[in-house]
Amino acid sequence: MNNNCFPPKRIIAQFENEGGVSAAGGDDELEAIKQKKMAELQKAAAERQALSSITQPVHLSDSNFAGETARYPLMLVDFWAPWCGPCRMVAPVIDQLAKEYAGRVVFGKVNVDENPIISNTFGIASIPTMMVFKAGKVVDVMIGAMPKGQLEIKLKQHLGNSGSTIYG
Repeated sequence: MNNNCFPPKRIIAQFENEGGVSAAGGDDELEAIKQKKMAELQKAAAERQALSSITQPVHLSDSNFAGETARYPLMLVDFWAPWCGPCRMVAPVIDQLAKEYAGRVVFGKVNVDENPIISNTFGIASIPTMMVFKAGKVVDVMIGAMPKGQLEIKLKQHLGNSGSTIYG
């Protein structure tokens, strides 16, 4: 009788032949997992850097609206027109917030005169109208010109406890 605690080599060989995990196979599997995780981290870092470089509003149109609003975890969209006085008052505030919140919130602008389809889709009747989107879905609507402080309060509510960045 064998008093050894390890199974005989023939049992180990049979286990490996039947699809069991060998020590070498385990190392290969761990290395593959490590490589996959490293690629995911590198991709996330590249996305983070790309989003942090968006320091001015993205120009949205009927053709790119759905894709752009879904692309970013948190986006404030300003519906405006060049002839609208209150819209012209809000524009520099939006531009300033885009710089200050880069990497946390992406800002977009829709000229309602040039993009009637998306304006009608959201029932834009008064401008400026600002909508907050999370992953492509409307989560808040603000109608009328608002001072910077009020917009920041709204943005901070949507940034909430999920962290100070849009990356989770």
